[in-house]
Amino acid sequence: MYEEAQLYSPVTTDDEGEVTVHLAHDHPGANDPDYRRRRNAIAAAALAWKPGEPAPRIDYTDAEHEVWRTVCRELAAKHDRYAVREYREAKESVAMPTDAVPGLDEISSLLAPLGGWSYLPAAGLVPLEQFYGSLAERQFHSTEYVRHPAVPLFGELHRLAGLAARRLSDAENLRFLSRVFWFSLEFGVVVEDGEVRAYGAGILSSYGEIEEFRAMAHRPLDIVEMGTADYDITAYQPVLYSAESIDEVVGVVGWFFATCDDESIAELRSVRHAVAS
Repeated sequence: MYEEAQLYSPVTTDDEGEVTVHLAHDHPGANDPDYRRRRNAIAAAALAWKPGEPAPRIDYTDAEHEVWRTVCRELAAKHDRYAVREYREAKESVAMPTDAVPGLDEISSLLAPLGGWSYLPAAGLVPLEQFYGSLAERQFHSTEYVRHPAVPLFGELHRLAGLAARRLSDAENLRFLSRVFWFSLEFGVVVEDGEVRAYGAGILSSYGEIEEFRAMAHRPLDIVEMGTADYDITAYQPVLYSAESIDEVVGVVGWFFATCDDESIAELRSVRHAVAS
């Protein structure tokens, strides 16, 4: 999804067609041969998929279903405590199964009536152009390890990001866009009823990070700073950008996605460079 992420758990296919997911040495399953074979098999199914076909149907094991049930149970209480109101309401509307791991097509069937979104299978992290381009069509690339779907309001912001990506021809400008996306739709927070609550999918899908995000450094929304800030995809985010309301997110981030082009982003990047120098 992001430049740094493309170096994290890359997927390769050798001359004999064998698919391998290259896990980092400190990945929780790096030393588990069964886990590695499982990841390779699921990635291979995604690579074999062709547009227009049903998504690969994964026969999840009892152990995998139990992990899903555990995560859903743990996150449910934390979403009630930490997630923004819009997310909680949309999650209830989607009514995603919590007793067994759903397939991508099953999730798509739940999302389609609400906002027209669907999931596409991915073997691993998707190149920037492909990932953001598909958002413009309300399509979201995902591995078969599925997290909670985007809520309808933020789905529109995803679509605007996808349309913006299609307007960009400069790789550095696309990376700027991806960082704004990261610090908003993935790791954004807002103040709601006097409390900091999360709307970013990266926080909402992590039952570890969702307990820690309030203790991180919080800064006001700043498109220039967000678009040029570095981050580590493998660690909790130490700096988050907080809005005073969801309306501010839509107004600031949504406006940026809706209006940006190569020229405007180049100007924003030059502003940051001038300040840094």
